[in-house]
Amino acid sequence: MEDLQALISTFHHQINIQIRFKDIDKLGHVNNANHLTYFEMGRVTYFDDVFRDKINWEQISMILAKSEINYKRPITLSDKLICYTKISKLGIKSFDTDYLLVANNNNELELCAYGKSVMVCYNYITKQTIEIPQEWISSIKEFETI
Repeated sequence: MEDLQALISTFHHQINIQIRFKDIDKLGHVNNANHLTYFEMGRVTYFDDVFRDKINWEQISMILAKSEINYKRPITLSDKLICYTKISKLGIKSFDTDYLLVANNNNELELCAYGKSVMVCYNYITKQTIEIPQEWISSIKEFETI
């Protein structure tokens, strides 16, 4: 990973993640399965902020096609965790969403994990993949620097 501060500067969206006691495993750190939930929280908030009311989740929206996580250090209950989210690549029918999970403890930043997901645009009425709606592309390009 490159310099963390430089990497974070490429992300325009962030949310604070509340680590819950139930997220902690017997070893005292966040169980690995929760990282995807944290990414999802970042992604959903990102979509709310960027797309606003442009997605009708019951008709034309998207499905998660792929997720990957790279673990750098354990997350503990006492960490002040931030999830950074961005759309990094637009395809024809899909797009890549990148994530960083960063602990900010006493203004000292530590990368805990990073990941990527592939989202495929989907018409739930016809049950077929579709091209990314132009309105979404415009919103993404306005928010990001793609």
